[in-house]
Amino acid sequence: MCGIVGYIGDRKTTDVLLKGLQRLEYRGYDSAGISTMDGDKLSVIKCKGKVSDLTTLLEKEPLNGNMGIGHTRWATHGFPNDINAHPHLSSTGIFTLIHNGIIENYYSIRKFLEEKGVAFTSETDTEVLVQFIEYYYKKNKSSFEEAVRSALKRVIGAYGILVMCSDEPGKMIAARLGSPLVLGLGNNEYFVASDASPIIEYTKNIVYLDEGEMAVISRNSYEVRNISENHIVDKDVEKVDFSLEQIEKGGYPHFMLKEIFEQASTVCEASRGRIDSNSGEIKLGGIRDYLSRIIDAKQVIITACGTSWHAALIGSFVIEELVNIPVKVEYASEFRYRDTPVDHRTLVIAVSQSGETADTLAAVRKAKERGALTLGIVNVVGSTIARETECGVYIHAGPEIGVASTKAFTSQVTVLNQIALLIAQTLKINQVKVKEVIKEFSLLNEKIQETLKLSDKIKGIAKDFAHANNFLYLGRGYQFPVALEGALKLKEISYIHAEGYPAAEMKHGPIALIDENMPVVFMVTKQGFLKIMSNIQEVFARRGKIIILTSVDDASYGDYSNHVVQVPDTHHCLSSIINTIPLQLLAYYIAVERGCNVDQPRNLAKSVTVE
Repeated sequence: MCGIVGYIGDRKTTDVLLKGLQRLEYRGYDSAGISTMDGDKLSVIKCKGKVSDLTTLLEKEPLNGNMGIGHTRWATHGFPNDINAHPHLSSTGIFTLIHNGIIENYYSIRKFLEEKGVAFTSETDTEVLVQFIEYYYKKNKSSFEEAVRSALKRVIGAYGILVMCSDEPGKMIAARLGSPLVLGLGNNEYFVASDASPIIEYTKNIVYLDEGEMAVISRNSYEVRNISENHIVDKDVEKVDFSLEQIEKGGYPHFMLKEIFEQASTVCEASRGRIDSNSGEIKLGGIRDYLSRIIDAKQVIITACGTSWHAALIGSFVIEELVNIPVKVEYASEFRYRDTPVDHRTLVIAVSQSGETADTLAAVRKAKERGALTLGIVNVVGSTIARETECGVYIHAGPEIGVASTKAFTSQVTVLNQIALLIAQTLKINQVKVKEVIKEFSLLNEKIQETLKLSDKIKGIAKDFAHANNFLYLGRGYQFPVALEGALKLKEISYIHAEGYPAAEMKHGPIALIDENMPVVFMVTKQGFLKIMSNIQEVFARRGKIIILTSVDDASYGDYSNHVVQVPDTHHCLSSIINTIPLQLLAYYIAVERGCNVDQPRNLAKSVTVE
């Protein structure tokens, strides 16, 4: 969840590192720091706060050197402060290290090192690791590379690290287990980062480090080895498939707003080449070779976390409706530890924007161990889940920088619909419904654009409710996951307590909360229309503040509501794509009205690569 960047070359190192950290700040923003190597001299500057605070420090105390490492932190062990910020130095200052992940056995290693006389200055597991490396360096009188390997073979947990050693200047070591790292290959220069966003300004040629691999990088070459067995690993060089413009705000005040508006194109990108408008045929090349196993599966489990879990829930509704088979949706954090009945007759679909979500990745590995077929739905090309699942479909949403997911969610729902349609077509069942959904796909872009025109209206509604302390979101059928997602967005970025419920469940508890201060958002569609209108009247009778988001034009809304947002009608299998967008905008404008940091909400980070 932290951001890592490293550089070796002729450019001004601090400029490369700072720019890289700014692009990685969505991964963590509790503190930041850099370390440079000038000759054989290691220097470190770090501080609590954001990359802008680090930039101010460096203006006062410039660092020189032609190589360096930088880090922006999401705290796990130890409070966010100057001392716990990365990089960390070893006791003698020979080594400097930055780290993304968690060393689970850090406490026992720390106690072992303290008994050897090692003094610690921070509360972090990261300092334990750099001290452990120095211990092996001195104990075995080994090389820089061997010391790193010896330490890593004895730690338990997850890590993506960059290390420098003053005794071996001009060399940098990167290693990963559970936390992503990519190596960028430039012209007589190398870049290392948690993802490709800090690299694409300089090169599109990258190498993905796989689990248990270590790269030794010098000015003129690099070599990748397996950590446990020390074998050289031949790596493919891949091309980054997105542009610099995609990771910049493009005139919008926040990445989140930009990404909400990008949904008019990203949903199309998730469908491009996959739905033949003439024949109505669904083509998903990433799962074609496994289609027979997919349709033969006796059970389907979709596993995910957070927003992706809400997309998974919608996907389960679509698959059950179009394919007539039961689908189970599991939080990956629960699935990985529960004794779930999974075998070779099971299809496990893993949904993750980053493709690096720790719990979802662990769920995939568990499923594979038990013989299940695994299918990944991810956004980031070359991510670990994309590489470890047997088959999959990219959502092609492009880089998502805002911590609160928006365009990835609607693209995930789009792809899950396509998978359901393909299975139904292959089995030749529910063909009338299949044709109806495919027809609506052709109209979806236009309807999303129409929905986005509601932005100013929703901005006005947000002003009325920006000071609320609680929100309730209610929907029936396909709109229940929409309610969950709407509530999550509001919680994430405005810090207002919000809950999503099936509308019928309101009377089984949440109705006790409703009074004249409680805003309640209803998602109203043709499905269950009369039933949800009864729920609206129940809230109205208790003086709740009612916002209706609807695709049904009904004159009676004004009798029961404070605000009505009319959205375009579409097939119910696709309705969540349309209906979620106004809720994203509502959360965004309420958060702005409250003065919140929309793109970097407190305590959150974009890619959750730790448990």
